[in-house]
Amino acid sequence: MKYVQLRAFHNVAIHGGFSRAAEAMGLTQPAVSDQVLGLEQGYDILLFNRRKKQITLTKHGQELLEITRPMFEVEARALEYLTETRALTSGTLRVIADSAYHVTGVLSRFRTRYPNVHLTLRTGNSQDVEQALAAYDADIGVLGSKVKFDKYQSVSLGATPIIAFAAKRFPGLPEPSASLATLEKFPLVFREKGSKTRQKLEGAAKEQGITLRPAIEAEGREAVREIVAAGGGIGFVSDAEYGHDERLIKITIEGPTIPMEETIVCVNQRKDVRMIRMFMALARDHGTNHT
Repeated sequence: MKYVQLRAFHNVAIHGGFSRAAEAMGLTQPAVSDQVLGLEQGYDILLFNRRKKQITLTKHGQELLEITRPMFEVEARALEYLTETRALTSGTLRVIADSAYHVTGVLSRFRTRYPNVHLTLRTGNSQDVEQALAAYDADIGVLGSKVKFDKYQSVSLGATPIIAFAAKRFPGLPEPSASLATLEKFPLVFREKGSKTRQKLEGAAKEQGITLRPAIEAEGREAVREIVAAGGGIGFVSDAEYGHDERLIKITIEGPTIPMEETIVCVNQRKDVRMIRMFMALARDHGTNHT
């Protein structure tokens, strides 16, 4: 097995095509194609399905990619170490959050400190965050719960209770505070099943012998907010994320507090990547200054 062949395979896999891989590697497309073909023929294995102008990883290709991801991550870290004086003058830091609200302050400080680093932020539920981190499709994640220390390095952003909310003109509007048993009688608007808010809410209800059944399921907080504002039912969110919306009214949930603990995380295997390490350091400092 030649290193150049494995490198060509890895770049085609992560970039999704031979042309984009060639551009990233500074090579011609035929050169990259030849390296991948040589790897496949040398080991009698098919790594890519080639259909017209599209390629997809085969099962063997997917399994090999899981091996090459950490391998080339280590290579990138070695290069970063050798060029450390230039390490944070360029590059991209990819953040995925279950709620962008909690990480905006840290992003702002990082941007001020390292203005030449390109930041990307996307949102998803907690399941999306964990999957993106595991696949190295994101560098930093924000999760709505405590994390496993053998898997992640983490910085706590604190905890706030889950609250309910409804449109101000919602018929039969509950009192400013209500129990889960009371809220159960109303149409409920839930996020998708991968949502940590939903998981915590359903878990708390189960402990009280209550089954909460959504009348409407929506993907993402903004979708839930708009459905609730239109009178579609009662929604749930952490108090910190409720914000201010003239269309809505907050309903405190009576009984035991249902906390949402927001945590900035990175995968333990990548905690020493300099860009990730500096972001986590800023996150710790930000948390200290806001406690």
